[in-house]
Amino acid sequence: MSIRKAREFRKSMTAPERRLWAILKQRPDGFKFRKQHEHGPYYLDFFCYEAAVAIEVDGLAHELGTNPQRDERRDAWLASSGIRTIRVRATDVRDNLEGVIAYITTACRERVIG
Repeated sequence: MSIRKAREFRKSMTAPERRLWAILKQRPDGFKFRKQHEHGPYYLDFFCYEAAVAIEVDGLAHELGTNPQRDERRDAWLASSGIRTIRVRATDVRDNLEGVIAYITTACRERVIG
């Protein structure tokens, strides 16, 4: 993994990722998020360090071929590192951004408060 690759990912975010980032970078509910954060062998779409929550925006490609199994392995690896992965559908980011933000901030709050 490299800083260069992370920078490339940051520049080539999908439309739903850009839309979600426009809100997450404003620190909803006081939580700070990073985009395209490198963690171990993976790049996380978004990451809240304080709550140890990764947010992944899943488009159609995540449902095809071996991608669901790959995502399961990735989520298990992150869980073994103490990170909870939240997966949101790209269509939900498009159609229900407020609901997605509420879901994310609630999950972060639950992890911090315990």
